[in-house]
Amino acid sequence: MFTGLIQRMGRVEIPSQRTDGARVAIRHDAWEEPLVEGESVAVSGVCLTVTNPEPELFYCDLLEETIVRAGGRICRAGAAINLERAMRADDRFGGHIVQGHVDGTGIISAVGEAGSDLVLCITAGPDLLRGLIAKGSVACDGVSLTIARLGEESFDVHIIPHSREQTTLGEVPIGEEINIEVDLIGKYIYRYLDGRPPGGGITAEDLRSAGFGSL
Repeated sequence: MFTGLIQRMGRVEIPSQRTDGARVAIRHDAWEEPLVEGESVAVSGVCLTVTNPEPELFYCDLLEETIVRAGGRICRAGAAINLERAMRADDRFGGHIVQGHVDGTGIISAVGEAGSDLVLCITAGPDLLRGLIAKGSVACDGVSLTIARLGEESFDVHIIPHSREQTTLGEVPIGEEINIEVDLIGKYIYRYLDGRPPGGGITAEDLRSAGFGSL
């Protein structure tokens, strides 16, 4: 599990293709506690497994499903990426619950300013937008953000000065794909409601089974 608080930025080195995906090398500044073989790192929001770690480099394998779901930027040589190590049980919890399971991609359709903040307008499909709520949480390229505006075809997020400097979101151009993971709680609620029969709502039996007494 991750929190969406980025710890390092890195760059993709020349990837090598596999029959079922790709293998990429990620160059980064060294951590105080070095990466170890087999640990999980979120790479621009995608949970990947570290292999062959060196002080400022590690490798990871991408399945074809990961490439399709997350877009091709994490396989593009020279692309800047965000890095976050998996959260420990005794860590301080910031941001929000991020699994590293990207739901899809959006497109940066406009970039603006609001005071010292950068404002990104991200266009996305209905399958992603239905999992978002205004003032709710969303992970964009692994960064925990709050939705400032939610429209029918897009949503806005504000990037504070710290995040502009410490993540790749301060440099993402218009037209660029961005990885999106909608809020975990929202996904489960939507899935539950989507499976209810047409016209179904909360019934007296639902309330009784939830412990609301005899109704």
